[in-house]
Amino acid sequence: MLRRILLGAAASFALAVGFGVAAAEAQIQIAVVGPMTGQYAAFGTQMREGAEQAVADINKAGGVLGQQLVLNIGDDACDPRQAVSVANDMASKGVKFVAGHYCSGSSIPASKVYTDEGLLQISPASTNPKYTDEGAWNTFRVCGRDDQQGAIAGKYLADHFKNEKVAILNDNSAYGKGLADQTKKAFEAAGGKVAMEAAYTPGERDYSALVSRLKQAGVAVIYVGGYHTESGLIIRQAKEQGMKATLVGGDALVTNEFWQIAGDAGNGTMMTFPADPRHRPSAAAVVKEFKDKNIDPEGYVLYTYAAVQIFAEAAQKAGSADPKKVAEVMKSSGPWPTVLGPIGFDKKGDITASDYVFYVWKNGSYAEM
Repeated sequence: MLRRILLGAAASFALAVGFGVAAAEAQIQIAVVGPMTGQYAAFGTQMREGAEQAVADINKAGGVLGQQLVLNIGDDACDPRQAVSVANDMASKGVKFVAGHYCSGSSIPASKVYTDEGLLQISPASTNPKYTDEGAWNTFRVCGRDDQQGAIAGKYLADHFKNEKVAILNDNSAYGKGLADQTKKAFEAAGGKVAMEAAYTPGERDYSALVSRLKQAGVAVIYVGGYHTESGLIIRQAKEQGMKATLVGGDALVTNEFWQIAGDAGNGTMMTFPADPRHRPSAAAVVKEFKDKNIDPEGYVLYTYAAVQIFAEAAQKAGSADPKKVAEVMKSSGPWPTVLGPIGFDKKGDITASDYVFYVWKNGSYAEM
C-alpha cells in the first residue's frame, strides 16, 4: 500500500445523499472528482449534478447489494498535482469507485494512485488515449477518445474547408494538444494542409497577439484544441479585429458558459460531441427529473450519471463492491443499460462504440447539425 501523501488540504468533502442511510458498515463509499472550482468549474458542476442524481435514484431503489451509496465530492481544479492529492484523500476515505476526472491531465496522474490503492475509476469526460492505453486494470471511460473525435473533426475540415486556410491551435494540455494532434493527423490524411499551427497559454484574458497572427495569415477556420473559456475569448477577439473566421472545437465547448464568454461572436461555432443524450429514450425519465429541478442535463451530466449506474449494476452482478471484481465484470459482461443507452467496454476500458457528431452554436444555444 502506498503511503498516502496529502499535498496540502485536499479540496474534498463527503456528501451523503442516501435515503435512510444505515450504519457505516451498510454503506459503500464512492466519489465524483472534477473541477469544482476554477475556470472549468462549469464541468465540475455538471459532473456533481449527474453523480448526485444517480446516487439518489440508486439509493431510493434500494442501493447496491442492500447497501446505500455515500457520495464524496472532490475538487481537482483540473490541476494534476491537486488531482493526485484528492486521489490519495479518496483512497484514505475507503472510496471504492471514482466517477472522474474531467481533464485528461488530471485523470492520467490520478489513475496511478487509484491503480496502486485499488480504486475503480470511470471517467465521464477524459478523452486522451493515454488514459486507457497504458492498460491499467481499473481505468474506464464512458466517453470516446481523441483519436475517434479527431478523426471526425479532421475529415470534416478537409471535406468542407478544403479551399480555406485552416489554423490548428492547442493549449498544451493533455486534452487540448492530444485532440489538436489527432485532428491535424486526420485533416492531413484527408488532403488538408494546415496554414498555421500554434500553442497558447490557458488562463489569459488577452489573445489579441495570437489573433493578429491568425489575421495576418489569412486564416478562415480556427480549430482549437482546448477549453471553452479560451475558445470563447479567441473567437470574440477575432471578431473584434474584423475577422470573419469560423471557430471549430471539441467536446469542451459543450457548456452554456461558452456563449456567456463569446456572445454573438460565437454564432456559427462548431464542435464535436456524441449525439445528444438528452434526446435518447433511455434518458427520458432522468432528464425529466433534472428539468423538474430546473437543471439542464447538458454536457457531462448524463455521462457522470451513467458512470455511477454502471458501477452499481456491475457491483450487483459481481455480488461484491470490491473494485477488482467489479472491473472484471465490467469487461466480461455487458453491454450495460444506462441513460446513454447500452455501453460495453473493450479490454482497455474504452467504450466499444462512439457516435461523435457536429453541433453548431446559434443565438445562445447549440444543436446537432
